[in-house]
Amino acid sequence: MSKDKTLQAEIGGYISTMLRRHFGKGPTSVYVTINQPFITIHFQGFLSPMEANLIKQNEIKRVLETRDILMNDLRVEIIQGLKQIDRLEVKELYADWNLAKETGLIICVLEDESDEISLPWPDDVDKEAFRKKIEQASDKAEKVPARTETYWLSDRTILVRRTEILIRIEKALIRNGFTEELKIAKRPLEHEVLKEVQLETVLKRKISETFLDWNFDTDLGYVVFLLEPNKQDMEV
Repeated sequence: MSKDKTLQAEIGGYISTMLRRHFGKGPTSVYVTINQPFITIHFQGFLSPMEANLIKQNEIKRVLETRDILMNDLRVEIIQGLKQIDRLEVKELYADWNLAKETGLIICVLEDESDEISLPWPDDVDKEAFRKKIEQASDKAEKVPARTETYWLSDRTILVRRTEILIRIEKALIRNGFTEELKIAKRPLEHEVLKEVQLETVLKRKISETFLDWNFDTDLGYVVFLLEPNKQDMEV
């Protein structure tokens, strides 16, 4: 097994154990993508019996709030736990959930981030056109970011980092302690506008899942798109 595969397995095992210990149920599978300075951890089959009952009672908001609060409490523990794995120095950690599919995603940003990150994009994807569509979606939801960075992490994973996206009313809500309420409201809105700009026409690939999270203190937001296999990639 290569070093990268070993590292992926170690990270996946740690996250699976951590989720099981704190949420009462671990995921059925974990898929780790590493392309420094980013690590994405996608897990499937993650929904406890109590959460399933709450969702049946249309208490989706309560489930999301509970998960967000618990992940905020676990942030330091996760960062310390990952530090024990190959001395990974994580400076930022984000998380989002897809309750309908019983999946979730954790984004880790490592300390040794360089100024220029060169990750190859497929020849058939117009990176600049994709970035413009992301900014178009951001403008629909709030405003055009001061900076939009797009990274092709793997053949199934795209990461977008947007800087300075909050508008004045959002900043006022944050100052008045409505951080969690704002996050719960922003997620479905951003999902909606990202669909409206038809990103798949540029990517020439189907998007299977979209995950979002923010750092309101630094006015920074992340979006991760998980792609379905490209038909060309599936050809034998």
